[in-house]
Amino acid sequence: MSTDTIPLTTTVSVVQALDNQVGGHAGVQTTEDGSLLIKLALPLEHQFYQTTVSDPAVAPLLPWIPKFYGTLRLSGYTSADGTIVPTELLENLSHPFVKPNILDIKLGTVLYDESASPKKRSRMEETARLTTSLETGVRLTGFQVFDNTTSTPIPTPKSYGKSIKPADLPTGISRFFPIASPTSPQPAASIETDGIQSISEAEGEGESSGEELERAVDTGLPASTLLPILESITRDVHSIREALNTVEMRMVGGSLLLMYEADWVRAEQGVQWLGAHPDGVNSDSESSDEDEDEEGDDEEEGKGMDLEVEMEIEEEEGTVGRKKPGAPYAVRLIDFAHMRLKPGEGPDVGVLKGVDTTLQLLEGRLEEVRSALAHA
Repeated sequence: MSTDTIPLTTTVSVVQALDNQVGGHAGVQTTEDGSLLIKLALPLEHQFYQTTVSDPAVAPLLPWIPKFYGTLRLSGYTSADGTIVPTELLENLSHPFVKPNILDIKLGTVLYDESASPKKRSRMEETARLTTSLETGVRLTGFQVFDNTTSTPIPTPKSYGKSIKPADLPTGISRFFPIASPTSPQPAASIETDGIQSISEAEGEGESSGEELERAVDTGLPASTLLPILESITRDVHSIREALNTVEMRMVGGSLLLMYEADWVRAEQGVQWLGAHPDGVNSDSESSDEDEDEEGDDEEEGKGMDLEVEMEIEEEEGTVGRKKPGAPYAVRLIDFAHMRLKPGEGPDVGVLKGVDTTLQLLEGRLEEVRSALAHA
C-alpha cells in the first residue's frame, strides 16, 4: 500500500447501511457497489490507520487490518455545531462473500480508555467482571450464520455474549461454526435475500435468544468443507497473535473479526483455492490486487447521502471496488477508536489473553469437526 495520497474530487454514492454488521458502531455506510465502507474518522483510529503505513513499530499489524483507502469529507457527517467531520474509506471485508457468516469477538480484559472518568472506569470494570471479558479476555459481541433452508442470516445479538459464562464459550463457537446435518439438502447458491431475520423475528417475537437458538435450524457447511476453512482461520489467528506480541500498544474496545463463506458451492471453490495457496490469504495479496456501554460503542455516527465529495485516497491502482478472488474466509483486527501506542510498555497482555482464549476455542472446535468427519 502506498503511503502517498492524492486529492481527488469524485462522487461516492452512500446508499445503504452495512447489511452484515454484527458489532461496533451503528450507522456505518457502504458505497453503491458494497465494496467499501464509510464511517466516522475517530481521531485515534484515523491516526492508527495512517501510522500502520509509515511506522515500522506497527507494521506487523498491517496484513491483519482492513485496507485503508483514505479520508472523505461528506456534508452529511457533521458535528453538533455543523462542522463537517472527516470520514474513513475502508474495504468492506464481507463484500466478496455470497453468504458471509460473521463473528465479532471483543478482545481484552480492560474495557475503558485511559481518559475515562472514574465513574465510567468503575462501570466498565464491573461489566468486565460480570461478563467473560475479565476472566478470558474475550466477549462474543455478536454473530450471524446463514440458514441453509431459507438462505437468510440468523443473527445472535450482543445480549447473548453478555449473558454467557466462560464455560459457555465453546458452545458459542460451535454455533458460529456449525456442521451441516447429514440429511441437509445442498442449498441453492447465490440466492438473494431481503435482509437479516432471526428465528424469533420470523414469529414476531423480537430478537433471538440463546434458548431460541437451540431450536433445530439448518445451518453450517459439510464437515469436509468446514475443516480446511477452520484450520486456515486458526492459522491466521496464530499469526495475528505473533504480530500483536511485537507491538507495544493498548487496544481498548478492539475486536477480532472472523468471517467465512456459508454458500456451499462458493465455500468448496474457496477450499480448492486454499489448496492452491498453502501459505494463506495474505501471501497472495499483491498478486490478487494485480489480478454501547463500553469504549468503542458510545461515539455517535453521522448520516450519509449521495454527494460530491473531496477525497484523499491512497493510490493503489486496481484495488478499490474489486473483490479478492477465491479465499473462503477472512480474519482481521477491527475497531481502533481507543488504540494507543505505548513505546517501552510492552504488548497489551489483556488482548493477548483474549487471542489465546480464541485459539483454545478454535482448536477445540477443530477437534470436534475432525471427530465428526472421522465418524461420518
